[in-house]
Amino acid sequence: MEQAPTLDTVCQALQALYNNPDMAGKEKASVWLGELQKSVFAWQIADQLLRLNQSLESCYFAAQTMRTKIQYAFHELPVNSHPSLRDSLIEHASKITPETPPVIVTQLSLALADLILQIPSWKGGVVEIIQKFGSNAQQTSFLLEVLTVLPEEINSRSLRLGANRRQEVIAELTSACPVVLQLLTACSESAGDDKRLQARIFRVVGSWFSVGGISQDAIINTPLLQAPFEALRHRETPSHLHEAAADCLCTALYSMEDIQKHPTLAQALFEGVLTLTEGYHLSVADEDSDKSINYCRVFTEIAEAFLNVIVTTPNQGLGDFRILELLLTCVGHHLYEVAEITFNFWYRLSEDMYQKNDMALNELFRPYIQRLLISLAKHCQLDPDHDTIPDDTGDFGEFRLRVSELIKDVVFIVGSTPCFSQMFSNLQNPTQNIPWDASEASLFVMTAVAKNILPEEKEIVPQVLEAVLNLPETVHIAVRYTSLQLVGELCEWIERNPQYLDPVLQFLLAGLQQPSLASAAANALQSISIQCRDHLTKHFQGLVQIIQAMDTFNLSTDAAIGLLKGTASILARLPHPKIAEGLRTLSSFQIAQLNKLIAEETGPVKQGSDNDPTVWLDRLAAIFRYTNPTVNNGQVHPCQAVIQEVWLVLSQACNKYQADVRITERCCRCIRFAIRCLGKNSATLLTPLVTQMVQLYQVHQHSCFLYLGSILTDEYGTEPGCIPGLLDMLQAFCGPTFKILEEHNGLRNHPDTVDDLFRLCLRFIQRCPVPFLQSPMCKPLICCAIAACSLDHKDANASVMKFLADFFKCGREKDDREDFEVRQTLVKQLLNDHGQALIHAIINACIYCLPTYMIPDVAEVVHEIMLIDRPMFCVLLETTLKALPAENSGGAVTATHKQLTDFHKAVTSAEAMKHVSHSLRDFSRLYR
Repeated sequence: MEQAPTLDTVCQALQALYNNPDMAGKEKASVWLGELQKSVFAWQIADQLLRLNQSLESCYFAAQTMRTKIQYAFHELPVNSHPSLRDSLIEHASKITPETPPVIVTQLSLALADLILQIPSWKGGVVEIIQKFGSNAQQTSFLLEVLTVLPEEINSRSLRLGANRRQEVIAELTSACPVVLQLLTACSESAGDDKRLQARIFRVVGSWFSVGGISQDAIINTPLLQAPFEALRHRETPSHLHEAAADCLCTALYSMEDIQKHPTLAQALFEGVLTLTEGYHLSVADEDSDKSINYCRVFTEIAEAFLNVIVTTPNQGLGDFRILELLLTCVGHHLYEVAEITFNFWYRLSEDMYQKNDMALNELFRPYIQRLLISLAKHCQLDPDHDTIPDDTGDFGEFRLRVSELIKDVVFIVGSTPCFSQMFSNLQNPTQNIPWDASEASLFVMTAVAKNILPEEKEIVPQVLEAVLNLPETVHIAVRYTSLQLVGELCEWIERNPQYLDPVLQFLLAGLQQPSLASAAANALQSISIQCRDHLTKHFQGLVQIIQAMDTFNLSTDAAIGLLKGTASILARLPHPKIAEGLRTLSSFQIAQLNKLIAEETGPVKQGSDNDPTVWLDRLAAIFRYTNPTVNNGQVHPCQAVIQEVWLVLSQACNKYQADVRITERCCRCIRFAIRCLGKNSATLLTPLVTQMVQLYQVHQHSCFLYLGSILTDEYGTEPGCIPGLLDMLQAFCGPTFKILEEHNGLRNHPDTVDDLFRLCLRFIQRCPVPFLQSPMCKPLICCAIAACSLDHKDANASVMKFLADFFKCGREKDDREDFEVRQTLVKQLLNDHGQALIHAIINACIYCLPTYMIPDVAEVVHEIMLIDRPMFCVLLETTLKALPAENSGGAVTATHKQLTDFHKAVTSAEAMKHVSHSLRDFSRLYR
């Protein structure tokens, strides 16, 4: 937008957006208004629309525009215009009344809060707005909204205040805290029966707790600390107020996990929470699940806040086990959604106790974990009217999966075998007729711990297997389904006790015959086949017959592939002559189906349709992946002839489906596993494969060809005769790749290409570094890697950083090869030429582009550069740091000279990569 539109034009566009029945007109108006919001003219237009106050739509658009401009485009304004913007915004806010629509109040509140945060010269902004709006009851709601969102916006990613400004703001909030608490106390006293005002007060308190803006000394003796407890204790408290009170307490508890710093507050919160037990029981009696959930959140939050004390000083002081009792009471609630809220505490407790590895401590917690497991088993019971197999999808199915993961985490505290035994005893109680749903739940829990049972256990598991393998025909289908899963999970025990293999196989084969059980039986058979493959070679032909009849069973795609995996892993244990025969048999049916599809004249292929070849490609890939026979030097690979035959079909498939990226990826995956299966015995495939890949890539830039190239380089990159051909392949790939990556937003739009390109480059560095470093493609690839440093795609960035780290590592690490001096010279030359650009890209990526969890990969590159030439790195880093802005757009200091110097010293003197990572992480926070 080159010039400012008139106010009439904007109003007409808003009229068209909200009131024009013509959809094309609405769309056109929406696009135009979006462009206006991005332009610099939006500031003045928003101000004028708010003054005009013509309609709800125009005022909302103006308020939202003002908020988004302050949040995302504050840099557009010169510093000398900040006071006038502040005065204008306060003037607009002063016109707010109780009748002002909440959406406009929210947008103006956020705008004012973001403005306070971004103008460091506005000292005492909080106190000023309290003085401006606090005495007018008409504007209390607006003032409380500003006080709520102000702390919440401190850590906003879009504002990027930086650590220094954040600390400055939090210090201002702390100093303003007495004034805020005085205001809130006055509001609370005048609220009377106004429950919405009380809820707003709780939101403010919770928000200020969240950033440490409230000190324990300031609030400990005020009614504000007891008010949320009072609200939670009263049975008549309305739901919205009950939830706000719970939120407030949860935030208070979350913000004070370091109890040593807040002992008085911790004690007060602990005593207050213990008074909520009766309220929880009343909510259960009233069947008010929303309130039960609120209580459970508070109980869980205090348990997590006091976790360290509970573990280090169990059942003493604030480590009081009454907290665990509260949690177990919630786990006993009839709704699994309530129990699930506590899961994170049990995860964290198990992590702490696993690290301590203290048997005496385990004994203290054992009774509580036993009760937890019993309650979880009850929650996992299916509905008694359920008449099919358990559903792993849906909310309840996902809950059962999370229960399974939790049990695996905590079971070491009570012991897997005692847990297994306890659940089995539940199935055997002779005094009562166990309903099927309780039996299935016990089997489900046993399945979760089955892999932890020691192979030497000879008492319980044989009884369990005996019972499971002899289930009566009349048993509920869900019990049989979970029994199949249990048998699969016992595969490690069965491997050490092979006398049970034959009856187990008979049990699983019977399961395959039942349509609803076939997939579970196939998955269990896969586990048994892979784990017990050395014992099952005599059963190979029987399994082949099952494979040949596989499509007559009601198997899911994954279960069918699982059967092939298990059978192929057994195939690899056969004598070499039989491997070739077996592989040909396993592959023949898949190849026949592929040939049939390739011969057909077909249009576009829909996923899952009858003419979709990926079913057969995935099955072939599974066969090749799990057929890994031992081949000694000089031996002919038993799979070579078969794979040579299969390659011809795969080549045709690549040509036929070259325009379809999904199918091409599956073809490449299948070829990848065929090559991995043969290793260097696949040499006869190298030339035709590379030729075809290069030709197809010129037309269709599917990144899977780059990945397949990395597999070939990994296998043949150390063979002198193959290196020139591989480098030619790389050069042929680079032209089309650079073309798409140099487009506008090319790196961001093609992260898979970046990922696979640098996986390919990494293999060259690892297998044949000198030829790669001497090739004409090396410099352009380094420049591409520098440009990709700021790409915030996890896998793509990781590949770039791994390539760069190994690139520098190959120039400093001596190994068995004799070319170290050549490598070192070439790498140092490239560092001289591109080092400054690389360090500049890396530092700017860390502070402006990459999420914190990606910084360790970057740190590895920095560390490697230091190891190869620390003096040069010191100079490069200093130059980069000097070029960084000293202030942000609002005038706040980003990094002081001392902070820059300290960072430089910390990084350049670091001896370990983790120290570099910590320094980069802390430094990046100054700009975020």
